[in-house]
Amino acid sequence: MNLRETFRAGIEGVFSHRLRSALTVLGIMIGITAVILTVGLGEGAQQQVGSEITALGSNLLTVSPGSSTSTSGVRGGFGSASTLTTGDAAALGSKVVAPDIKVVAPVTTSEEEVVFGTTNWTTSVVGTLPTWLTVRGRTMTEGRFISTHDVSSRANVVVLGSTTAEELFRFRDPVGQSVTINGLPMSVIGVLNTVGSSGSSSATSSQDDQAIVPLTTASSRLFGGLTRNTVSQILIQATSGSDLSGAYQEADAELLQLHGITNPTAADFSIESEQQVLSTATSVDKTLTVLLAGIAAISLLVGGIGVMNIMLVSVTERIREIGLRKALGATPAAIRRQFLVEASVLGSVGGLLGAGLGLIGAVVLPHFISDPIAVSPVATVIAIAVAIGIGIGFGVYPATRAARLAPIDALRSE
Repeated sequence: MNLRETFRAGIEGVFSHRLRSALTVLGIMIGITAVILTVGLGEGAQQQVGSEITALGSNLLTVSPGSSTSTSGVRGGFGSASTLTTGDAAALGSKVVAPDIKVVAPVTTSEEEVVFGTTNWTTSVVGTLPTWLTVRGRTMTEGRFISTHDVSSRANVVVLGSTTAEELFRFRDPVGQSVTINGLPMSVIGVLNTVGSSGSSSATSSQDDQAIVPLTTASSRLFGGLTRNTVSQILIQATSGSDLSGAYQEADAELLQLHGITNPTAADFSIESEQQVLSTATSVDKTLTVLLAGIAAISLLVGGIGVMNIMLVSVTERIREIGLRKALGATPAAIRRQFLVEASVLGSVGGLLGAGLGLIGAVVLPHFISDPIAVSPVATVIAIAVAIGIGIGFGVYPATRAARLAPIDALRSE
């Protein structure tokens, strides 16, 4: 029996038991589909987190105040103290002090109600400087951003996020309209571009739902308070990605000196980089991906056992056929090849169908769930190879058993 006849006999063996073969293929197909979709969900989550963190601004460092302690001894969480000031931000903006820092933007925030006519919307009002636009890497959809003159004159102007503008004005043009924030009339001078939500703990839940006002206007006219020079955060943009570490060290050293802190572990502020956030989020996503892929691999194992089961049954049912082939001159190697061909066909068909179903699922499922699915070509190829390997691997024992049958014993079998 030559190689061509071996393949023909193996394929005929698969098609001679269509239902049983189809059920075996189904088991492998489900396992391959599960692997592709779970890996795709994990990679999609990693890409989504990366894009959201990148949307916060490139080469970004976020300086937050430390924790506070009340007179009764109750300690607040990080960010609850008022340890950062506009003076700190001005010092960090000095090229002499921090040559690796490109731009600094102090930020103070508060949840306020914005009113236009009879429509109101509660959003995050952000008081900052013109440098905020550069640090965040944002652009304008229409109008302009706040200027240095707006800051120095404490102008009653506001720039709206796209979601905020839509909620307040619907189909009307926001630029030139007047809104009221905390009882103060504010002129809308621009609308920010759309970037979506953010997973960073240092940012608002949506970068499109906020109102940007001059820092001086926010501190003196909107928010008030006893200490009007304090800020909620200081946003820092390094000159480049390679200078991010240097910018971190320069900011840390300067703030420790300004605050008179000699022990770095007792710092009343914290500095967080986008790489740290991205690394942590990616690590969690990878762990979940491995866990889900492991669970999916169990179904592949079940599919492999199904291949072995059908091949053992096939050997048992075809003992007389095997004996006749060997009596006519078929060698044990040819018999072994025939059954390995049958097993590999089952694995290959299951793998290809599973890969196809997985790719279709990656396109269709995001329309019904909120998470993206990133198709990994490497994972798809590996999954198909694993399916073929499972078919061959679990078919070795049945094939070997068939090859060892003695012709006379096989022909005697009833």
